[in-house]
Amino acid sequence: MGVWFRREITGLNDFVGLKMRIPGQGGDVLRALGGASIALAGGEIYQALQTGAIDATEWVGPWNDYSLGFHREAPYYYGPGFHEPGASLAVGINRRVWDDLIPSEQAILKAACEAVNHLSLGEFTYQNSVHLDLLVREHGTQLRSFPDEVVKRMSEAAFDVRAASGKDGIEKRIYESFEASLKLMRGWADVSDGRYYALRALGK
Repeated sequence: MGVWFRREITGLNDFVGLKMRIPGQGGDVLRALGGASIALAGGEIYQALQTGAIDATEWVGPWNDYSLGFHREAPYYYGPGFHEPGASLAVGINRRVWDDLIPSEQAILKAACEAVNHLSLGEFTYQNSVHLDLLVREHGTQLRSFPDEVVKRMSEAAFDVRAASGKDGIEKRIYESFEASLKLMRGWADVSDGRYYALRALGK
């Protein structure tokens, strides 16, 4: 999901001066829209919303956000997310430790990591569905989509932020690989998942 807002968003002007909890490149996109990016730990977000120290926040998705109670202070829940369109897990292992493992041990660790990542994705997909329903049906959360002009400007700003971070070295290689993959996958998504979801919605 995108963002919890204390007030409804009707256009780009609503982002000017907006104080939002959002770190990293997502914060860079927000600043391009005229807002102020504020970094807060998870345990500090609710109080910041409650006191008005921030006007909006992103976090994870309905399942995690429900537990933190953001809906009690910011009733407008906007999507889709422009900062984290998906999630995956990562594991870090000291290179010397990894190199000391025999191939079968490395294979076991790889298989375990892949299994945990897939199980986590499945669990989050289900629990996000359950908790989004609870937020809307029992707590009156107002689901909203960002206006078209906001989506367009976010997309432009996100492209600029990515490009600025990939000017040389390993960052440049990562940026070029990411952009090439994004372009390639967009064509597939247009005729597969995107079209499938649109058709499924017609079935009611």
